[in-house]
Amino acid sequence: MSSESSPTVLPPSRARAFSALFLIEMWERFGFYGMQVLLVVFMIEYLGFAEARANLTWGALSAMIYAAPVLGGWIGDKVLGARRTTLLGAVVLATGYLLLSVPWDRVIAGAWATPLLFFSMGVIATGNGLFKANPNNLVSRLYEGDPSKLDGAFTMYYMAINVGAFISQSLTPWIRVRYGWHWAFLACAAGLAIGIAQFRFQRRLVAHIGSAPDFEPLRLGRLAAVLGGTLLLAVLIALVVQNIAVARAIVWLSGLVLLGLFAVLIAGGGRSERSGLIAMLLLTAQSMLFFVFYQQMSTSLTLYALHNVRLDFLGYHVPPEQFQVLNPFWIALLSPLLALLYGALGRQGRDPSVAGKYAWGFALLALGFFVYAVSGGYAVAGRVSPWWMVWGYLLQSAGELLISGLALAMVSRYVGPARRGLMMGAWLLSSGIAQYLGSDVANYASVPAGMTDPLATLPLYIHLFWVLGWVAVGGTIVAILMLPLLHRLDASHRAGQHSAGAGREGERAGVPGA
Repeated sequence: MSSESSPTVLPPSRARAFSALFLIEMWERFGFYGMQVLLVVFMIEYLGFAEARANLTWGALSAMIYAAPVLGGWIGDKVLGARRTTLLGAVVLATGYLLLSVPWDRVIAGAWATPLLFFSMGVIATGNGLFKANPNNLVSRLYEGDPSKLDGAFTMYYMAINVGAFISQSLTPWIRVRYGWHWAFLACAAGLAIGIAQFRFQRRLVAHIGSAPDFEPLRLGRLAAVLGGTLLLAVLIALVVQNIAVARAIVWLSGLVLLGLFAVLIAGGGRSERSGLIAMLLLTAQSMLFFVFYQQMSTSLTLYALHNVRLDFLGYHVPPEQFQVLNPFWIALLSPLLALLYGALGRQGRDPSVAGKYAWGFALLALGFFVYAVSGGYAVAGRVSPWWMVWGYLLQSAGELLISGLALAMVSRYVGPARRGLMMGAWLLSSGIAQYLGSDVANYASVPAGMTDPLATLPLYIHLFWVLGWVAVGGTIVAILMLPLLHRLDASHRAGQHSAGAGREGERAGVPGA
């Protein structure tokens, strides 16, 4: 039978395939951000941690959460396939949130309750490692060879992340106030369960994209090895997160590994690949600075809300952690506008470089932190209006879209398909290292035990925000100074890709029937 009479053999449209990836990412982020919005305040108010310990424990867990995708990307590329690893990661994550929802201190008496709580965190970090790099990789393959649409696709994909975050960060703080902490964590597990069911239901829409193992029969021996490794890694991460000194050592070691990975790949690559990897390395360094600022949302900004922000907003009593929902709210509003702008500029041949967008992003970050810093001058009895948080988050979120939202597209632009999962994981590792450093930075404003007077805590936070604002100004200047070098690297990379593409076309032209 001819292909003309069999339209069903044609792959689904990009839009329909993208919708399946958009939704699984949205539900996965629902679970993750629903947990993130709660965890620092949970450790302080439920577990009785000091603020400095809570910040560093969350920083250590963040580092592990974002380090693990290096392995997950490799498993997706070489072992199970990107589609299968996405699904497996979602299942492991759902299990981790389910374990976190158990009140172990009430179920198991004695010394086992705390280790089981940290084991739950280890399972979450491992599940994120399996999941995180692989949907990104699938989106990259879906838009292969179309860079202007790739930036727009990843901006919309970043919107999926923030739609999930907005829903969960609106919902889980309300659940914890009304029903308790553990019901809020259970809602995170429920979100993953919905995402898993949706991805299975829509699996035919993405059946034509994936890495090489996706198109081979599943090897049960490989699956068993991955599951065994998942359990072992969850135990190791649980041990690391409990020990701040060990966590700090592993973070620094991870940084050295990351530099070594770039050095090996740059040294062994051709001219075009080398130019792309150097550009990615420089932009990754800028992204790491951004993630130091990003980590303030779940640490210093949340604790600023706890100590120094009036919590009545339009008649609603805001749980202090719920101010984090402003970040996905603004990103969900701004993402479609930026995607339309990138598409329009791309059609006119005027699409700004990724490096130029990074510079604008740091400028907006600086303005956002200056807004938080200036708010202290308008405090009444040590507390500021919640509107300062609204406008600060607007500027910070716009900067995030121009930096973190485009970082995913950056990896796709500069790394070939064979190594893309690995380098997605490497970029996520860099963000994990930076988020640990961000928690360390937040501790410059950690409130000593027993200090409850808003007039005493306010200067701690305002000083930190002024410093961070000026650091962001420095990041803007560095980003601008690096523009010429990054433009040269980008041009060299594109020229090499064009030459390679022309060579392949010539080879096909010489093959009869090609």
